[in-house]
Amino acid sequence: MPTAALDQIVVDSAAPTDLVRFWAWLLGAEQVDRADGWSFLPAAAGRPRISFQPVPDPAEGRFRFHLDVRVEDIAAVARAAREKGAAVEGPVVTDAQGAFQRMADPEGNVFCLTSPSSS
Repeated sequence: MPTAALDQIVVDSAAPTDLVRFWAWLLGAEQVDRADGWSFLPAAAGRPRISFQPVPDPAEGRFRFHLDVRVEDIAAVARAAREKGAAVEGPVVTDAQGAFQRMADPEGNVFCLTSPSSS
């Protein structure tokens, strides 16, 4: 079996320099815009590099994975994210693991705001 490590997460984007701004705000990261149209958030403690590559074709169908972003206050971050162009998709769900709010970023990529259970 090969030894492998997650190098980066790559997101297809119609406008990488715009979309990276939303994710930089949400994750508290510094954005880097490359001359070739790509943008990225450098790797940081607990997070690999996240890159945004220019892709002219719109995504079709539902992706089979999404990012979970842990926050202290789901409602407050969801409100602020909506002001930055994100969309709320359904109600906050609470279970034994904690709570989560399904969201979509300004280009429709699904992510969840999560808050772990206090127990």
